[in-house]
Amino acid sequence: PEVPAVDPWEVKGKVDYAKLIEQFGCQKLERRLIERFERVTGKPAHPFLRRGVFFAHRDLEQVLDAYEKGEKFYLYTGRGPSSEALHLGHLVPFMFTKWLQDVFKVPLVIQLTDDEKCLWRGLDVAEAQRLARENTKDIIACGFDVTRTFIFSDFDYMGGEFYKNINRFSRAVTFNKARGVFGFEGESNIGKISFCSTQACPAFPTTFPHIFGGRKKHMQCLIPCAIDQDPYFRLTREVAPGMGMHKPALIESIFFPALQGDSGKMSASDPNSSIFVTDTPKQIKTKVNKYAVSGGGETLAEQREKGADLSVDVPFKYLTFFLDDDARLAHIGQEYAAGRMLTGEVKAVLIDVLTEMVQRHQRTRATVTDDVVDAFMGARPLVI
Repeated sequence: PEVPAVDPWEVKGKVDYAKLIEQFGCQKLERRLIERFERVTGKPAHPFLRRGVFFAHRDLEQVLDAYEKGEKFYLYTGRGPSSEALHLGHLVPFMFTKWLQDVFKVPLVIQLTDDEKCLWRGLDVAEAQRLARENTKDIIACGFDVTRTFIFSDFDYMGGEFYKNINRFSRAVTFNKARGVFGFEGESNIGKISFCSTQACPAFPTTFPHIFGGRKKHMQCLIPCAIDQDPYFRLTREVAPGMGMHKPALIESIFFPALQGDSGKMSASDPNSSIFVTDTPKQIKTKVNKYAVSGGGETLAEQREKGADLSVDVPFKYLTFFLDDDARLAHIGQEYAAGRMLTGEVKAVLIDVLTEMVQRHQRTRATVTDDVVDAFMGARPLVI
């Protein structure tokens, strides 16, 4: 089997999340913290919290402490625009971030790292910028509040206070440090080596004077992201105090599995590993039926006798992400594991859930005009 490996650019093999928490030095998101979320917001926890999709954190309690005292925070997340359309794995952090924005009523910045994709994927600059704009339409379709959301591409927003912070941050990180955190080699281009500064600095409110000028310039940042991005923000937290900044807090998710199972996370470069937000109902049905790895028995008799292994069954894992009804999910899990429900029946439920979700996304995205994109990407004050 493939040796597991997790870094910001690649996930290989079966991921042991408990080991990853230990390796990265973050904290497990305990039940009591989820209950505290509910107390502070007065709203039920998002299914991603209840079901362990977001499972690790750094300093989340500190953010909730401050919020209870009337001190708001801001959210920061991002997307590396390397493909025309997003797959369902890309939607997970945005769906959760939208929920956080709604329940806490806080501002949000979303970074599109079009520059990163030129450095790592060799994309042409104009193509990276085009993809950033296309991806922005899918991000907006998740339902963000335009009065509280600033979406920016690095190529467009670079300069001013953002670049001054990048310069201060870069000065604090040696080549040896960057190599130790990210594993760079002699062949790595010099843009890659310094890129961590660009991803770090949106975690500092002074990067956005049009939003946080004056008294809000010390506001703390909370970053929802997948666990593979932790190395960037571990370094950010190390450097922040020397720049007179708060360490950003993080809330981190597991990876959305590929249809083929434990090969790590979905890949936009393999169309059959992913359900894309552009897929037709027919494509969704074909991909789920043909490629989604089952934990069920080899034969009908074996399935009835032994039941399904839910720990490897991809259709059931997808339902834990996207089936909102807790009671129905628990019922399917019990029946399927006991052999009273068959793989085909579980796949049929999943196909219905995904088709409805993707079609809803497509209808919303169709309403996102260039003017709407310009509104989200314009540098302007936000409601705080």
